[in-house]
Amino acid sequence: MVHTERFSIVDTETTGLRASDNKIIEIAIINMNGSQIVEKFETLINPQRRITPLISKITGIDNQMLLQAPPFFKVAKKIIEMTQDRVFVAHNARFDFDFLQHEFSELGYNYQAQTHCTVRLARKAFPKETSYSLPKLTASLGISHGKKHRAMGDALATAELFKRIQSSLTQEIKGDQTLAPF
Repeated sequence: MVHTERFSIVDTETTGLRASDNKIIEIAIINMNGSQIVEKFETLINPQRRITPLISKITGIDNQMLLQAPPFFKVAKKIIEMTQDRVFVAHNARFDFDFLQHEFSELGYNYQAQTHCTVRLARKAFPKETSYSLPKLTASLGISHGKKHRAMGDALATAELFKRIQSSLTQEIKGDQTLAPF
């Protein structure tokens, strides 16, 4: 059972844009009860393949950094424990959720969660914004956004954005089940 006051803010960095062809190289999870952060987790993940110079340039993560990182199967249990019975929240949730579903499916596990997408929610909460990309939206709203294109930096910015959205759309986030599917 999903508790509507319990959220997991998730961000992943990946080897590319399509889950079916690529792998997760970093994940951050911030658990919130209501609007309070109660737990954080982040780790690099060895994709067991080389990453491209473009991905290294965007994320600052290089192949050397990933050599000693655990492969996905070694952190899968922690991810399940942290996100179980929580609403999965991400900026462009389809992207992060698809990657996690794909990684878990390769392990024979059907990963499922109720989801909220902060891009969609921000469009409702802040309809006059000119861009809903995470860096532009956080800048416009005065939200601190540390390391961009790093999982914890993006997750922390998304958590703060989600708090602002919660203030604006309290009833919709708590009770509108139409927000759950993509």
